[in-house]
Amino acid sequence: MDNIILYAIPAFVFFVLLEAYYGYRAKKDYYRLNDTLTNLSLGIGSQLSSVLTKGVIFGFYIYIYNHFAVLKLPRTLWSFALCLVLLDFLYYWAHRLSHEINFLWGAHVAHHQSEEYNLSVALRQSWLQNLLVSFIFLPLALAFDPLTFGAAIGIDTLYQFWIHTRVIGKMHPLVEYFFNTPSHHRVHHAVNPKYIDKNHAGIFIIWDRMFGTFRVEDAAEEITYGITTQFKSWNPVWANLHYYAEIGEKMKQMKWRDRLRMVFARPGWLPDYLGGFQPVKEVDRNAYEKYDADTTGGFRAYGAVQFAIVLVGLLAYLDDFAAMTTFYKWFFASMMVISILIIGGIFERRKWTVWAEVVRLMLVLATVNSFYYYWHNGWLLKIEIISLVSFAVSMVWFTISVSRHAQEREWSA
Repeated sequence: MDNIILYAIPAFVFFVLLEAYYGYRAKKDYYRLNDTLTNLSLGIGSQLSSVLTKGVIFGFYIYIYNHFAVLKLPRTLWSFALCLVLLDFLYYWAHRLSHEINFLWGAHVAHHQSEEYNLSVALRQSWLQNLLVSFIFLPLALAFDPLTFGAAIGIDTLYQFWIHTRVIGKMHPLVEYFFNTPSHHRVHHAVNPKYIDKNHAGIFIIWDRMFGTFRVEDAAEEITYGITTQFKSWNPVWANLHYYAEIGEKMKQMKWRDRLRMVFARPGWLPDYLGGFQPVKEVDRNAYEKYDADTTGGFRAYGAVQFAIVLVGLLAYLDDFAAMTTFYKWFFASMMVISILIIGGIFERRKWTVWAEVVRLMLVLATVNSFYYYWHNGWLLKIEIISLVSFAVSMVWFTISVSRHAQEREWSA
């Protein structure tokens, strides 16, 4: 499973760039740099969360398989196909519940915050959801070995990448009837009231048809993407936490019995004395504006380059994960999270990024060199040269960008 994701990440980035290039040539506004980097930053955080917690999730699965498996089906093509179908069925319910229960929606909402719809949105994943919904898949351990289960998860995940696009229209009716397609999934990401909480499928749209949550895309009506209350931030950490903060604020106004109900209620629910259930309103296209906080050209380029370095760091991290000590696993993960947090802050023009980025660059320099000194001494000289040159270039570039930015635009708090 690790190798699948490790090899898939460069392919994901390639197709994102290809779609962005196609949109540019076709004069289609499919991508914005600030939005795209935020999507990919959430993807980086999701991979870090996954690799650091997979032992807990798979540990439960392996324990159930070893002690309680009823069938222990042999590892064949047919057993894999059956596992994939059953896993996708459970995925439908995990996904549907993530839209219908507040504390699960709080984890899933990060995936829906982007107001664009492109392949980078597929990589905009929650850092918390896997931990909260993984129990739904544990019944598969009664019949399927962990390797088959892991491969099925990989296929189900990879399939859902290509359906996050506006480039592909409706497909052949037979494909549209049985499988999840870009047309079906565009409906799922819409905030138009008639589309809310529809088309939860992973691979097979047949589940939505069976359980009453299917809605066909209306080609005559323009879709508005995002969430019903705009998420106005490029902060990937806040993207995973903001809904829980909103729930907490609403709970302060509630009676104790309603606070517990709020946790398990449907998104939009409030007790009658606070106004009752809040239905989704139609989008006013004339007044609607996408969130688009941005920075100057030099800072934009700096943020993009630093993100590219973090992405390369993620690939190295995943490739070398098994050989790392626990300290470096968590420390490198923390540095990557801090890095994407600062990049988001740069695009929001936050004052704190000025000192935070200088501290980050020094910490990255010290951490990378100490790691190679203790664990990969043969690479130390090359890493020292590369890291020192990168540090010097980054510091000069950042200092110049700060100076020019301060003259051109005001900083946010």
